[in-house]
Amino acid sequence: MEKYPTRIRNAADRLLTLLKTKGPLPASKLADELGITGEGARLHLVKLQEEGLVQPESISRGVGRPVQIWSLTALGNARFPDSHTELTLQLIQTIKNVLGKEALESVVSAREKNQQEKYHAALDGVSGLENRLDAFAAIRSKEGYLAEWKKEDGTYYFIENHCPICCAAQECDNICTSEMNTFVSIVGDEVNVSRQEHIINGARRCVYKITPSV
Repeated sequence: MEKYPTRIRNAADRLLTLLKTKGPLPASKLADELGITGEGARLHLVKLQEEGLVQPESISRGVGRPVQIWSLTALGNARFPDSHTELTLQLIQTIKNVLGKEALESVVSAREKNQQEKYHAALDGVSGLENRLDAFAAIRSKEGYLAEWKKEDGTYYFIENHCPICCAAQECDNICTSEMNTFVSIVGDEVNVSRQEHIINGARRCVYKITPSV
């Protein structure tokens, strides 16, 4: 957002991140989250809309005027890390075409092994599910996943609001399976893990449900 002054640019960046992590929101809610006036939030939204980064949608909620809800456009989503998409896709396609599908599966398996070793080393000495989720969310957020977790009625949900390897995962299904295997290895055998939402399938985010093993 180079056209903005520093103060406005920072607020605009925070607004985009809120829409990425929280999903579509009205201007009033965005204003509350940013600690600014509703008019200030609308000003930022209009400027971001002019850049094609956000879009409004009027939603009727019974009696009264429709509520205007704001969300990211495809261009807005593209402002978040993509882990060198073009190069990654070229490498995947080259491995497929030159070395074959089995070679690609071997590469994905090797990556999974490396990822698990890296994460387990980083989480060494971190005990307790909630502590491990805290630490893992911090690691994944640094990698561009915008990760967080929450607990509802005794059930844990690990949420990744962005997938920096989405294009690669679309090209190679085994990557998502590998990501799931890695997450299961992190949380341990005392819980069951299932994927409830999946960006590849059109969801806004990836959500893993974590419940105690019976």
